[in-house]
Amino acid sequence: MYEVIGSPTTRAFRVLWALEELGQPYTLVKEGPHSEAVLTLNPSGKVPVFKDGDLVLTDSTAIMTYLADKHGGLTHTAGTPDRARQDALTHCILDEIDAVLWTAARHSFILPKEHRVADVKPSLMWEYAHNIERLMNRLEGPYLMGDTFTIADIILTHCGSWAKVAGFPTDNEAFATYMRNCRSRPVFRKLTGK
Repeated sequence: MYEVIGSPTTRAFRVLWALEELGQPYTLVKEGPHSEAVLTLNPSGKVPVFKDGDLVLTDSTAIMTYLADKHGGLTHTAGTPDRARQDALTHCILDEIDAVLWTAARHSFILPKEHRVADVKPSLMWEYAHNIERLMNRLEGPYLMGDTFTIADIILTHCGSWAKVAGFPTDNEAFATYMRNCRSRPVFRKLTGK
């Protein structure tokens, strides 16, 4: 049985969502970032940490890609044009959405106070809104890859939820519709109780 170490309020949620969508059994060991248990497995202290027997993986996207490839779901087949497009979308989301949110979080409460730059947040909010608009212009259907729900959708939906909590712009109508489509999935509702 798989083991996920982390908290559902972190990027570990992405892995839990993928496992549920794939119908795979797992146990969740609730640990926060930088706990002793996490640091033993991941020197950076970041969660999630994922265990499959002796295999230990870190980084939510790497974990989801491993699971999607292993179980043949939430992804297109490796080596196909659709997989290349899916991977391009995934990296775009990580670079242009997730990284912007992570930078804002770091300057809000993660970095030592003397290294935080509060004035960067308005620029990050503008960049986030701009990048969401460009991404929505590429939307091909209810999901990023048309009718196929993939790990890229899990990442973007998680980022959209994170952005809302962080007070980032939520006025893009196409993105609001996209978020409703993804958040209405039974697994998402099961995990969030909504």
